[in-house]
Amino acid sequence: MFSKACEYGIRSATYIASQSLEGRRVSLKEIAAEIDSPVAFTAKILQILSKNNIVDSVKGAYGGFEITRMDIDTIKLSQIVNAIDGDKIYAGCGLGLKECNTSKPCPVHDKFVDIRNDLRQMLENTTLQEMTEGLELGLTYLKR
Repeated sequence: MFSKACEYGIRSATYIASQSLEGRRVSLKEIAAEIDSPVAFTAKILQILSKNNIVDSVKGAYGGFEITRMDIDTIKLSQIVNAIDGDKIYAGCGLGLKECNTSKPCPVHDKFVDIRNDLRQMLENTTLQEMTEGLELGLTYLKR
């Protein structure tokens, strides 16, 4: 459903948020290890997230990545998805057909429209704060 970059972006932002809530700034290598992602690929993703004001990048000896408490409460998963994958997740045919619309639908067109709408709603209504709650309690995980 999401690109690999988007999956890692969501996992990165969630990990950074969880550590920021504990007052910790985290390094690129730590993030990559915690989300089970290649370091170079993680660096590119974090650059995108930083450029889109989702994470803050602090340079220097005590640098790393962090997210402010206020941003953790307000950043939605849809912002991360949009920054990395754009809005293509909400468009296109569920079966990958080039031409699929209401006048010439594929066999899953109507059902896929509902699924996409539910996905959009979930992404637009889920904050990074919600994503961190399960991590804090040990109910959810970011590593395979």
